[in-house]
Amino acid sequence: MARRESHSHHPHHHQGTHTRFEDEQIEEATESSNLEDPMCDADESTIGQDKAIDDTMCEPGESDKDIARSFELDDSVIGSDKTSADYYFDSYSHFGIHEVSVPLWMLSFSITSVMHSFYNYMISEMLKDVVRTKTYQNVIYKNKFLFKNKVVLDVGAGTGILSLFCAKAGAKHVYAVECSHMADMAKEIVEVNGFSDVITVMKGKVEEIVLPVAQVDIIISEWMGYFLLFENMLNTVLYARDKWLVNDGIVLPDKASLYLTAIEDAEYKEDKIEFWNSVYGFDMSCIKKQAMMEPLVDTVDQNQIVTNCQLLKTMDISKMAPGDASFTAPFKLVASRDDYIHALVAYFDVSFTKCHKLTGFSTGPRSRATHWKQTVLYLEDVLTICEGETVVGSMTVAQNKKNPRDVDIMIKYSFNGQRCQVSRTQYYKMR
Repeated sequence: MARRESHSHHPHHHQGTHTRFEDEQIEEATESSNLEDPMCDADESTIGQDKAIDDTMCEPGESDKDIARSFELDDSVIGSDKTSADYYFDSYSHFGIHEVSVPLWMLSFSITSVMHSFYNYMISEMLKDVVRTKTYQNVIYKNKFLFKNKVVLDVGAGTGILSLFCAKAGAKHVYAVECSHMADMAKEIVEVNGFSDVITVMKGKVEEIVLPVAQVDIIISEWMGYFLLFENMLNTVLYARDKWLVNDGIVLPDKASLYLTAIEDAEYKEDKIEFWNSVYGFDMSCIKKQAMMEPLVDTVDQNQIVTNCQLLKTMDISKMAPGDASFTAPFKLVASRDDYIHALVAYFDVSFTKCHKLTGFSTGPRSRATHWKQTVLYLEDVLTICEGETVVGSMTVAQNKKNPRDVDIMIKYSFNGQRCQVSRTQYYKMR
């Protein structure tokens, strides 16, 4: 859902100690498609690790059971127990749908037809995402030494675009695994482009297929979802890694980091959240409670950013365990100006560290826009903050127990400023 008019997203210079990615012209097959600056202006103490901030609100090192117990949501909030699997057949319960007009042509098709059309649309959006696709192309074409005569596994191949890149870069053989109907199209695409002898498209789930080889040298995948972890394929990539990757094999990308910042967003919060307080004179605030729990995926204008950004979590895909995607991380957001805070915003960066030159891209609001956009989590409170004041807290992220592709988020935050004092815990469900 579009939430604002489009804004240009040029890289913004800010101080920090993270590795810098050069920003060149996209058309020239750049090393990095949207990064000129450090990925984040986090303190040096947070670089490359999840160092605890001295904050009693956060309890690092919690077990999976501890994290799961954190998500005992308020049953009084209607729909708080639903997952995306429920919403597949109950999409009318998503409250955003009541604000927009549904095209009549969509009502004349079966749910299967609509889902196929939506999937095709998403594939198109990903391919047209120049930052995403060009970065992968750069990684492969400018690091052919990694792929020359190597066996590659493409997890979640879609149209097979990454497999085609790998084949053109000199891979010995590429196994492109795709479980959707797109696998049939990928086979045709591979054949039409003359790579049938190098690329084998396999239709099915990675966890169920039988590869004709015992091991692969490289696993490549575009596994990331919104908020990095929503409806992602990370566990599938880790499964493939543990089953087929040779000891000195490579996973691409191999690093992913999640960040948090805070924004002023009065106008849009008023339109999407406060709207339910009085709808044509009727109190529908019960819907507001649910709307607050649903993070919004959209593009944020960098001018709305009020604080620094905080590194929450860095994941090493070549070494991590599946459970590592559930975590509790502290944050400390320092105001860069006098303003109001209406929401927290999460985004992620990915890195390909095995390349000849470090390459990656950011989905942050200060970088060129991607189809992942950013994830906006509205706060119940409006924080009146002055320059230099801090919001401290912790974010807990866990897979939903009913549907592992969904994400449960808990944010504890406190603020003790000159004009405002707040301490609160909020729950969110991405579904």
